[in-house]
Amino acid sequence: MHDPTARPDVGLLAAILDSLPDPVLLADATHTIRYMNRAAAAHYSEGAALLGRSLLDCHNAESNRVIRETLAAMQAGEQERLISEGEGQRVYMRAVRAPGGELLGYYERYEKLAART
Repeated sequence: MHDPTARPDVGLLAAILDSLPDPVLLADATHTIRYMNRAAAAHYSEGAALLGRSLLDCHNAESNRVIRETLAAMQAGEQERLISEGEGQRVYMRAVRAPGGELLGYYERYEKLAART
């Protein structure tokens, strides 16, 4: 039987996220980058050196406005928002919440678009 109070196996969770072909970058509610899967470390030019830095330092003023606006919407209850679209992909910000609903942070989720024929 599943014990909802049991702590997850962090190594297993990291292995699952590392198996994904698309970048996954997790930032906390202060925009500090807390986790990157292998694809994210390879995707971003500074790679794993971004861990512990502010996500806002990696973006221009307009992107920072969108990120801040989206975080505020998530603090008000929104779960996910499209933040960028182009060059065959969409990028979403997705809320990460504690079991009680408290916003812990967010992650960037990539979606590849099928080529149009």
